Amino acid sequence: MKDLGGKVAFITGGGSGIGFGIAKCAAEAGMKVAIADVRADHLEQGLAKLRAAGAQAHGMLVDVADAAAVERAAEETIKVFGKVHLVCNNAGVSIFGPMDAATMDDWRWIMGVNVDGVINGIQSFMPRLKAHGEGGHIVNTASMAGLLVGPGMGLYSASKFAVVGLTLSLRYDLAPHGIGVSVLCPGFVRSNIHEAVLSRPKNLGATGYPVTEADMKRLDGVLSVGMDPVEVGSHVIAGVRENRQYIFPHAEFREELNAVHAELMAALPDREPEPARMAVEDFRRRRRAEAAKLVKNF
Repeated sequence: MKDLGGKVAFITGGGSGIGFGIAKCAAEAGMKVAIADVRADHLEQGLAKLRAAGAQAHGMLVDVADAAAVERAAEETIKVFGKVHLVCNNAGVSIFGPMDAATMDDWRWIMGVNVDGVINGIQSFMPRLKAHGEGGHIVNTASMAGLLVGPGMGLYSASKFAVVGLTLSLRYDLAPHGIGVSVLCPGFVRSNIHEAVLSRPKNLGATGYPVTEADMKRLDGVLSVGMDPVEVGSHVIAGVRENRQYIFPHAEFREELNAVHAELMAALPDREPEPARMAVEDFRRRRRAEAAKLVKNF
């Protein structure tokens, strides 16, 4: 989707952080922007900044874990702007600590926002993208934690690995409709994702990871060295125009990704594949290659 002028973008978590960065860059590319956020203060601040810069922007208070709320947001976006072309399922929350400390509320909260929130966005907006026949693009925000893991990252990484997998598969499924799909995998960004605990639902409040004021200050300091969210947004817009499969704004992960790739290859058995199984795999690969041609050709 190279020509963005006059088209419409819908962005969750759009009041601040990466979501706002994407919204700002989309508006600068000539798009009308609809932003959704779970926090009213972030939504108001984001809208004010966008409008002050001359953007045609609309805002909605939305909990992406609520499928009905996301469906209402889709309806409102169409009502206000007529169509939607770019959907960024960006809203996310983070939680860190040993997995054996997690409660079921911890799992339900992080998976509800980070995974169900993406699914809800796809389910509500995908039919609308297909319906107008003008093509479009979906960007799902995962993380480098969706490719690289470490101690204390279990819940967060599980949610982000899920987003990577569903996004890469969706890319093949939507190519015949002229709809591109990308997964955004950022590293550290100057955002307030650590404040997500402030909007955690009360009914999911039992946690194995209590956050103190000192923790908040420490996380704020860590994130302060992150990339500017607007710089991330510029990578997203470039990725949409080029229909990239992966959008990697950060260069710091090259060595680790190379090491993971080498470890995966080294783990394969050192023997010839079994012919009957190989025939099945070859059939799967042919189907994948045929689908890949569609992805490259629109």
